[in-house]
Amino acid sequence: MKSFDILLDESAKAHGHMCAGQVVGVRMAMLGCRLIGLDEPTRRDQIKKLIVIVEMDRCTADAVAHVTGVRLGRRSLKFMDYGIMAATFVNLETAKSFRVISTEESRDLADIYAPEIDGKGPRQIEAYKRMPECVLFRVQKVKVNLCEFDLPGPTRRKAVCHRCGQVVRDNREETINGRPVCKPCNRDAYFSHASEVSWPDMNRIPVLSGRIKEDIPC
Repeated sequence: MKSFDILLDESAKAHGHMCAGQVVGVRMAMLGCRLIGLDEPTRRDQIKKLIVIVEMDRCTADAVAHVTGVRLGRRSLKFMDYGIMAATFVNLETAKSFRVISTEESRDLADIYAPEIDGKGPRQIEAYKRMPECVLFRVQKVKVNLCEFDLPGPTRRKAVCHRCGQVVRDNREETINGRPVCKPCNRDAYFSHASEVSWPDMNRIPVLSGRIKEDIPC
C-alpha cells in the first residue's frame, strides 16, 4: 500500500479539497485493510476479496473508497445510511470483518495534539494526522451477514414487478401475494408524484467527436 501522505494527497485531489474527513477516512481505510489482512486492496487479486460498508455520506466515505478501490458499480462498496462516521471492512476469503468507528472525543483532543496550529479546521487536520489509532478510532470485530446476491459479480437474479413492469435485479424485489413487486411500488420511496416527461430535444445521442446530434427521429 502507498504511504499515508501519498494516499491523503491523492484522496484530497479526487475528492476536491483537503479536510479533516479526508484524514480520518484515509487512516480508517488503512487500518481496516490491515485488520483484515489486505496490504494492496486496489490490486486485482485483492479487490475481489474486499467489501466495505460505509455508514455516512460525507468526506470520509470518499477517502475510504479511494484508498480501498471499492466502488458501488463493482458492488464492493455498500452504503448504510446510519449517519455514523464508521466503516466495516470485510475479507470475503477469510470472513474476517472489522468495524472502525471514529471517536467523538478525538475532536476535543485536537487542541492537545496540534496546539500550535491556528484555526479549527487546520488544527483538526494536523491533529488527526498525529493521533494514535487507539485515540482516533474504536474497533469492533463483527460478523456481516452477506448472501450471494450481495456479492460482486454478474447479476444473479432478475424479477419483473407485476405492477409497473420494471426489472429488479439481485433479489431486491419484494413478494406480495406470491408475485414480485419493486420496492417503490410497495412502500414509501425517496421520490413522490412520479410522472413520465418528454422534451423537444429528447432525441439527442452522443457521438465520438463530442458533438451532439440533434433531431434524430426515433
